[in-house]
Amino acid sequence: MSKSKHVVPNSKGGWSVRSAGASRAARTFDSQSEAVAYARDAARANHSELYIHRRDGTISDRRSYGRDPFPPKG
Repeated sequence: MSKSKHVVPNSKGGWSVRSAGASRAARTFDSQSEAVAYARDAARANHSELYIHRRDGTISDRRSYGRDPFPPKG
């Protein structure tokens, strides 16, 4: 099972990318857009989920790059 990626604010004013359950950040960035781009590529490679957080810690967006157990009919 692949771990989801979280884009979270860090204490230095930048943004970090963390795997779910990890105590340390995988990478840190100055801007949220750079962190989202890195996390999106990592989530696609691992077929996992991407969670983008706001400065207050709440989740602003969630994207899935895994296999959908309930794909749309069509």
